[in-house]
Amino acid sequence: NEQPMIIRGTISELPFNKYKRWQWWFLVALSIFFLIVGQSAAVILGRFYYDQGGNSTWMATLVQTIAFPVLLIPFFAIPSSPSEASTSYVPPSIKVIAAIYFVLGIMIAADNMMYSQGLLYLSASTYALICASQLAFNAVFSYFLNSQKFTALIVNSTVVLTLSSSLLAVNEDSDTPSGVPKGKYVVGFLCTLGASALYSLLLSLMQLTFEKVLKKETFSVVLEMQIYTSLVATCASTIGLFASGEWHSLHGEMKGFQKGEVAYVMTLVWTAIAWQFFMIR
Repeated sequence: NEQPMIIRGTISELPFNKYKRWQWWFLVALSIFFLIVGQSAAVILGRFYYDQGGNSTWMATLVQTIAFPVLLIPFFAIPSSPSEASTSYVPPSIKVIAAIYFVLGIMIAADNMMYSQGLLYLSASTYALICASQLAFNAVFSYFLNSQKFTALIVNSTVVLTLSSSLLAVNEDSDTPSGVPKGKYVVGFLCTLGASALYSLLLSLMQLTFEKVLKKETFSVVLEMQIYTSLVATCASTIGLFASGEWHSLHGEMKGFQKGEVAYVMTLVWTAIAWQFFMIR
């Protein structure tokens, strides 16, 4: 469901700043690799799930966060820097942090559902291109919430990607999955566009939380936020799956999956893992 979590200032404030220049660039390259491979694989597998007979949008939503325990590996594997263990830091109230993580987690679950609805009615390529419009929303929300300045590069990229998405809206027949009526295509377009806007708002709110509440932006703190908000989103998606009644059809869905039951399970498992590869970046 998701676009890159670009949090301003994070890299320079992580424990990575103690590394040599080539090591820093290696970590940046590794992060980009995880981002591209994770998101590409997740979107392709998500489209494959629908093409082969999957139709549960709540299941497609759930797999976007259910593998969040994978994030515990880098969380414990990468040691904290001395600055992270500083005794001068006074953490905010647990109740405040819990409330923030709960709200963000619910927003993530809603955002993932919108992305799932969008991918249901759009091809992977069309879906990915519309998701790229998130850059425009990033610029707007960052300007108002995070005091981010507009630059010529940001404005140029925003205009180009926004126009590309607009052209797709006009050309409804472009690369549309077979059997999807025009009305559903519009629904998929609007859901994906709305999800991109909501995710951009989420990123700005997370950045605001780091600046105003947590007062720091270290590697462990960033991962901690991702883990707890994913936990909330997973719980909300699970409740949605059972409350909607879609869980009743999962057994039949697995039986009717065109590539077989094993392929059905592996598709969901690797989709979940791919999303977490994307999150590790």
